[in-house]
Formats: sequence, C-alpha cells, structure tokens
Amino acid sequence: MDADIVCVGFGPAMAGFLTGLSKQLVNPDGTPAVESAVMPGTPPQVLCYERADDIGFGVSGVVTRGRGLRASFPDLDPKQIPMATAVTEEKVVYLLDPIGASRRSWALRAADSCIRAFAGLLPFEHEAVELPWTPPFLHKTGGLVLSMGQFMQWVGAQVQSTGTVQIWPGTPVAQALVEDHKVVGIRLLDQGVDKQGRPGDGFLPGMDIHAALTVVGDGPVGPIGQQLDAQFGLPEGHHARDWAVGMKFVIDLPAATALQPGTVLHTFGFPEPEIFGFLYVHPDRVASLGIFVPSWFDTPVRTAYRYLQHWMLHPYLWRYLKGGKLRSWGAKTLGESGRRGEPYLVGDGYARVGEGSGSTNVLTGSGVDEAWTTGAQLAESVLELLKAKKPLTRQHLEETYLKRRRASWVEAEGRIAEKSRDGFQEGVVRGMIGMALAGLTNGWLSLSGEPLPPYKRIPTLEEYYHGRIPAAEIQQLRKECAIKGVSLHGALMQRCGWPAIPYDGQLLVSHQDALLLGGKVQAPPGYADHVAFLYPELCERCGTKICIELCSGQAITPGQGSVPAFDREKCVHCGACYWNCAQPLPDNPERMNIAFRAGTGGLHSAEN
Repeated sequence: MDADIVCVGFGPAMAGFLTGLSKQLVNPDGTPAVESAVMPGTPPQVLCYERADDIGFGVSGVVTRGRGLRASFPDLDPKQIPMATAVTEEKVVYLLDPIGASRRSWALRAADSCIRAFAGLLPFEHEAVELPWTPPFLHKTGGLVLSMGQFMQWVGAQVQSTGTVQIWPGTPVAQALVEDHKVVGIRLLDQGVDKQGRPGDGFLPGMDIHAALTVVGDGPVGPIGQQLDAQFGLPEGHHARDWAVGMKFVIDLPAATALQPGTVLHTFGFPEPEIFGFLYVHPDRVASLGIFVPSWFDTPVRTAYRYLQHWMLHPYLWRYLKGGKLRSWGAKTLGESGRRGEPYLVGDGYARVGEGSGSTNVLTGSGVDEAWTTGAQLAESVLELLKAKKPLTRQHLEETYLKRRRASWVEAEGRIAEKSRDGFQEGVVRGMIGMALAGLTNGWLSLSGEPLPPYKRIPTLEEYYHGRIPAAEIQQLRKECAIKGVSLHGALMQRCGWPAIPYDGQLLVSHQDALLLGGKVQAPPGYADHVAFLYPELCERCGTKICIELCSGQAITPGQGSVPAFDREKCVHCGACYWNCAQPLPDNPERMNIAFRAGTGGLHSAEN
C-alpha cells in the first residue's frame, strides 16, 4: 500500500505533529491545500499506526508548563479535557526514613540526624521537610496537570475529525523498510503466529506501507527507533545509557482530603535516596502519584512496585492517601540521557520526534511539552516542503526541521540540562549539588561523572548486601524463591528490615491485583512474544536476574533452567527489561541480551 506520510506511534510528539499538519492540509473551501503524490486531487494520505489497543492507553499522568501545547491550542481551557487542571501549588519535599531500612550514605544519615535534632526550628512534620524555596528551573508556574491518556484521546478526536489523518491503534509496526540507506516505509507486524513467530492457522503477513516520509515517534525503547539506531548509528559522543522506570497509581483520594486540584508535590529521599516521587492532584478528588527508579540506583533488586507502596506509606504522604482507592496503575520507561541520547534526527525518507529523539529535559524532569514541540516543529517543516513541492530528503529536512529545532527553546534548555545529572553517577548528594549548579548557572557549571551502561553499574547480590546478609543466606533465599517461582526482592527486602505491606484491598493491593484492577492488562492472541532472551548461555551465567526482579507486570519469572520465562499477557510494555539486563552482547556492549520488539496488548486504562 502507498501513502504520502506514515507515522509510527501516537504519543505526545506524534500528536503535536498530526495536530499541526491536519489543520493545514485542506483549504477553508474544502480543496486540498497541498496535493497527494499517491492519490492526485486529494490531500496527502497520512496514516498513523499505534501499538496500544487504544490511543489513550499506555501513557502517563504529567505536570507540564504547557508552552508547546498552548502554542498549538492558544485558547486551551483545561476544563475541556477530562482530569485536566491548572497548577495551583507546588512543593519539593525531602522524606526522611521512618523505618530505618533505607541504604543511606553517611552524609545523608548525618543530615537526617541534624534535621531531627533541630526539628523545632525547621518546617519538619511527619518525618519530612518541605523545602522553603523551590529552584526556578523546577517550577511549573502557569502549567497544567494532565492525564495524558485523557489528553491523547481528546487530541486524537480533534485530529481525526479533520478527515485528513487516519490513526490505527492496535497495529504494531514491525520494522522500517530501508533501501539504499533510505527509509521508504514500514512493515506491520505478522498476525496468526505462535509465540515464537511461526505461522499458524489464519497467518497474515505484515503489510508493507510505502511512503515518502516515515515519522518515528515510538518512544525511548520503540523497535523502529532501535532499528534506525542500529542501522545508522548515533552521532559521535552520543549514547543512551541513562534510564528510569516510572510507576504510578491513579487513585480516588479520601472524601475529607485537604489536597486541592492543581497541587503538585515532588519528593526525594525515600524509600531510597535515589528514588524520586510525585503526586499531582486532578479535579474531583483524583490524584496521580508514583516514583521514578533510575538506572544509577545501583541495586540488583530495584523493584518499582514494592518501593512504590513503601513510598505511599511514608507518614507525610499516607495522611493524605489513607482511605483512598486505586483507579488505575501503569509503568513506562523514561529515556534519561536527554540531548546526549539524541540520534540522527533526519535522513532520507525519515524524521524522528519526541522522547526517542532525545528531547527530554533531564534537569527539569520535563518531557511531554518538549516532545509535543518537536512534533509541531516537524509539521511546520513538512508543510513548508510540501507547499514548495520539494522532496522530503535529508537535505531538505535538515534545512527546515533541524534548523527549527536547533533554534528553539527545546534545544537551548536541552543544552543547559545536558550534563546536569552527571553527578549522580558518583552518588545522590553529588548529583543533587550538580543539578543545582547546572540549573542556577544555566548549564555553565555542573559536576562530572561518566554515564555507564546499566550492566556495568549492577553489583552482584552478594556485593550489594555485603555486611547485611551473609552470602550463604542469599543463596538459600535464591533457592527457596526459585522453587516457589517468585522473584527474590521481597525476601531480601524483608530480611533487611522493610516491613510487609498491610494490604487493604482498596489502595494497598498485591502486584497481581494491580495488574488486574488497575492495569487491566490484556494481550490478543496470534502475535509473537515481543520480549526474547537472545542467548540462553548468557542468561545461565547471570547471577542477578534483574529482569525478573524489576519487571513492572510480573511478566518475567523464573523459568526452566536459568532462562527466565515471559508471559505476554502480563506485560505492560514498560520496556524496563530492555535496559536493565545485566548481560551485554559479545559483539555490541551497548546492547543487552534482551530483545524488546514490536508487540500488542498492555495497559487498558485511559486514565494513566
């Protein structure tokens, strides 16, 4: 099949692209403003393929300054969008450890002791300190609290109502079609196959769609972005080594809650110093809350779900949350390399937008507005080229899209942020100081630290728990958990003093119940597994099995022998296994032994 423009993924960046494009493809009198090359006499044929089963599934709640969004929608009223509201209050809160199980450096322990000693002189309550001053670079003044699921459905309805764009959810793209170093379109995923991809009854090979331009916006671990990185490489000095997994709940707050719509809380310090938390309040007593677990959190058991529950139970937060009820749950990978992870943005026949193009601002922790803006910039550039009847070549895309992007606030602020988190490579305190320096000096000063591939940072279980759990006991716990077919982190955390979670069946629920009640995870039959372990011998020599410990949906579990088992019907497509694998490939140490491919299913909640 032929089209003029084919798009991969429908996230914020692609929404920005299609919003800007769709508004200008048809004149007010209904005639084409520009004409299709494959269907003369009509506007360009624009197709967008999204992996998730609906255009609002699988994205996240967010607080954003909304500069790019307001540029596209100058008259935007948050009341038009379900769960949207303006930011009214913003706090940064340092959480002390009320349990005593957190692994804290001597510097943080000393700081905690000082805070408790001088509690009467500080804004200290409920084992937390509200910072009296929030750095300007963290402020979201004038911004918006959004449910991205609801926002994406709102945008998608507007884009499709123009009649100029088709969006096809539940249609994963398997690969880009590349001929003579030129992207000429895409191939959709095969259907009617078994878990290993072998054809069965009803086999339907993936359709090829040829197009003059392929727009890639499939996120930080998307298969098409991965393919282009492997095919064309990255610019010199660029790499994608910093990551995080974000996990969140959407909840009904208690009826008597004191939290007002538009309240934004940022936390750090607990449950581990490396873990950051957030709480955003929507209208009607609904809140999005969760944690970010970064790749420089050097532990082989970095389970997000268990840590999320301990974070919620911190006294400062639990006073607001107790009596609440889970509405939805989800997780996703965040590309934390920022501009340093930027790939080649354009080439013959393709352009890249959004988080997978390195647009995230790692200083401010902002990604949605930046991603949207890159898509809007590409829309302006493509329209310029189409109206001038110029081909969508690398040269022309560089002269338009790349030029706009380099001259924009996304680029300027990305350069300020580029090295702001390097200090975290050497510790949390150093990282916080480095962020403050970069933010307060507009990037002139920062603290150095060489970002390493995650596998080089992961210690063995014995190394990590040295002095806390004897090696023999770790081995015994490992055997017991393997027999039960469960991950190891629960037993290890309990052994180190983390208390059991007091499940209440409403807000504090088991991981399995979160999948069913909050994630509503589903996967249609007839597709191959999208997670694969490439070399079994590498799994056999792996002592950490971190892919099992951190899996957001309990989709990766102990398998026969030493190779983990994968259950596609539990996978939420967060992609954390892809970058957390502790075994690099022998021929490419920047890639791990887990392949994360195109696939269907995942979360089925539009509130995330």
